[in-house]
Amino acid sequence: MNKNHGRGDPLYPDYIISKEIEKQGDDNTAFGDKSPGVRRIEAIATCFTTWHKWVLFLSVFLVAYSYGLDGTVRYTYQATALSDLKTSSQLSTVTVVRSVVAAAAQPGFAKISDYFGRVSILFISVIFYAIGTVVQATAKGLGAFAGGAVIYQFGYTGIMLLVEVLIADVTSLRSRLFFSYIPAMPFIINAWVSGNIASAVLGATTWGWGIGMWAIIFPVMTIPLFGSLLEAEWRANRRGLLKDIPSPIKTLLQPSLWVEIFWQIDLIGLILLAAVFGLILVPFTLAGGVSNTWKAAHIIAPLVIGFVVALPAFIIWETKIARHPAVPFRLFKDTRMVLAPICIAMLLNTAWYTQGDYLYYTLTLAFDRDITSATRVQNIYSFCSVVIGVALGLVIRRVRRMKWFIVAGTLLFVLAFGLLIRFRGGFSAHDFAGLVGAEVVLGIAGGLFPYPTQVMIQSAVQHERTATVTSLYLASYSIGSALGNTIAAAIWNNSLPKHLLTSFTRYGVSDPATMAASTFLDPLTLVATYPPGTPEREAASEAYREVQRYLTITGICISTLLVIASLCLRNPRLGDQQSLPDAEGFNVPVLPSTEKETRHGNEHSPTRTAVDDEQDQYHPAPLTEGYDPGSMEANNSKSNKIMANRV
Repeated sequence: MNKNHGRGDPLYPDYIISKEIEKQGDDNTAFGDKSPGVRRIEAIATCFTTWHKWVLFLSVFLVAYSYGLDGTVRYTYQATALSDLKTSSQLSTVTVVRSVVAAAAQPGFAKISDYFGRVSILFISVIFYAIGTVVQATAKGLGAFAGGAVIYQFGYTGIMLLVEVLIADVTSLRSRLFFSYIPAMPFIINAWVSGNIASAVLGATTWGWGIGMWAIIFPVMTIPLFGSLLEAEWRANRRGLLKDIPSPIKTLLQPSLWVEIFWQIDLIGLILLAAVFGLILVPFTLAGGVSNTWKAAHIIAPLVIGFVVALPAFIIWETKIARHPAVPFRLFKDTRMVLAPICIAMLLNTAWYTQGDYLYYTLTLAFDRDITSATRVQNIYSFCSVVIGVALGLVIRRVRRMKWFIVAGTLLFVLAFGLLIRFRGGFSAHDFAGLVGAEVVLGIAGGLFPYPTQVMIQSAVQHERTATVTSLYLASYSIGSALGNTIAAAIWNNSLPKHLLTSFTRYGVSDPATMAASTFLDPLTLVATYPPGTPEREAASEAYREVQRYLTITGICISTLLVIASLCLRNPRLGDQQSLPDAEGFNVPVLPSTEKETRHGNEHSPTRTAVDDEQDQYHPAPLTEGYDPGSMEANNSKSNKIMANRV
């Protein structure tokens, strides 16, 4: 793609392929041995100067600030909306549906962005985001509200994935953790202002306008990001770097490529994946507090179809029929660098949502916190995890290893759940302080292992699969969210009604059955009607505390598995390349250098990324005949510059 090999970019050099090219099946396509979207972003990345990269990162921050603040306050609006619609017990159902959509959409967005380019798919994601927001804001029932949430989730998933992939495209391994936290940095601000915003909006207008205004705000906030990417693409086009790369629009206008695109994105596999998660996970949350509900046909039928039909069909399709599977099972053979991180992501959200799914209702009812306070407590985890994670990113640039930070984080996660079991309700300042302390410890743990594990799995594959493994990792978050929501909803819906009835009866509340049913469906009305100290409020608080104990005990059991998974990780040294030298088990050429590196000042700058090397006057020696990039001689040369392999 870039013919100026004399100053080749060490992230994506062309000249090192002559000795060793990976053969994994995807090179037999109409698009050649490398996806056009990947080639396009590599060309664009070579046109980023240090100033342009800072503009890109600032634009990413603005986009992340917008969707981060929206997501934080939308969760509060969602609880209020479902309470107004008399369907508060279906909170987990809406969240599970969104998680299922996110899990199925991640690999699809990754595949499509590899072929049509990051910018094109990012634009489509913004459209989905805006449309879903409008539908959700104008909903008059649970069906419309959930439908809007699904469309919004499509857009949100694509934006979140592509932002992370863009950062991975232009950063080296040792810098990636720090820059990966740019999309999360807005939580440092949002954790404290979101409560005031949510309270002010609900006090001045309705939850519908609180959600709907983001259909205007968010698209406007994406303009700088699109501007920076399109400007870099324009400069790459002027330099002739995009001449041989097909444009997305021209590709779509060629009917001869439609069949190829169908197989490349594995449309059937994505549909089957969504069917598996939907048919298996959603029915659990639809089962109400009465045990007879589990015997109903609308619960049994989806579970049977999911386990007996959809799951086997998905496995057979992906392993036997799909030409380019959405879930490349061959990567899972690397259990320590691919499978273990995916398990960590899944277990993290599974455990977290057992305590976090109904935390808002517990805070308002069992702790007597107002909207502002409850929202802030929910955001403590995000705030602490980002602060710790950013600091850790700077540390990793120096130490270049991450495993034991990850292990320490999982141990703290278990400790936090132990504290949550102890502090699960109460109207005293002591009880509330205990809960806050537990959430702080949980946040510190969250800063030590989720993002480092993401960098770990990205380092294990070559650039052609960076988007794919990132999507699988983020999809594992979504699967974990769905599992956590399912577990939480099963415990909540099947335990809380009977505990409410028992508590109201014991406290002598008149018509306890009616009171229990109304509190289960609309707890916020009880909070507004009965202050602490009244029999109704004390009885409800007691029931909520007991069910929260079940949830946190479940969470600590799941968290112990996180420690085991973290101990399975390797502890590689992170360098200045895009992937590890032995990524995917293929030897990456190590080329002799004609001069010693003299960039000591810039090499350790926190702003330096691997793309900066394109600006360096580094001229690698030509490959000599018989040179073996995987030889001991090549590996032992201390003056060698490790290059990332080009697929």
